Amino acid sequence: MSKIAIIVGNSMTGSYSEALGLAYKRGAESGGHEARLFVLAQMNFDAILREGYRRPQPLEPDLVAAREALLACDHVVLIFPLWCGDMPAILKGFLERVLQPDLLKFQDSAGKADWKVFSGKSARVIMTMGMPGLIYRWFYGAHALKLLKRNILHFIGIRPVRSTLYGMIAAAGDEKRQQWLREVEALGHDAG
Repeated sequence: MSKIAIIVGNSMTGSYSEALGLAYKRGAESGGHEARLFVLAQMNFDAILREGYRRPQPLEPDLVAAREALLACDHVVLIFPLWCGDMPAILKGFLERVLQPDLLKFQDSAGKADWKVFSGKSARVIMTMGMPGLIYRWFYGAHALKLLKRNILHFIGIRPVRSTLYGMIAAAGDEKRQQWLREVEALGHDAG
């Protein structure tokens, strides 16, 4: 069975993103997988990379735990709402912080180190948004999703990366939201 790290990248506690994360975890555990859930809104860390990539910024205990889970897992799940056309700042900050130690090692090696420290892992990105998912994909080109997949996840060796988009979230009624929770729970069960 798979080891799964689930990251909920919403800065609000009790969000629908968090409910999706809990559903995925529930499904994964019922499928016999080991799943760890990290709700960024409940974690204690500085989301700002204060020194950029000039000097190491020590990881807080919550980031150490998340980084260890990411390194040990087979599958990564990132769940977040589309805000201002991109991932929430807390998620971007989280990624910058947990990846900084590897990028610093890469820079110190004169480009000889392998940056694909997460090779052999797969990922699922689950995004919610106010617009229809098809409009986001076709009219807007799914730019935030492409950035995350190509410029971050593929760059560090995570492949394949699958995505699930839930649009018109504000207008979705309880029945639709429950259907999406069931879908995400099934994805967790199959570790997909």
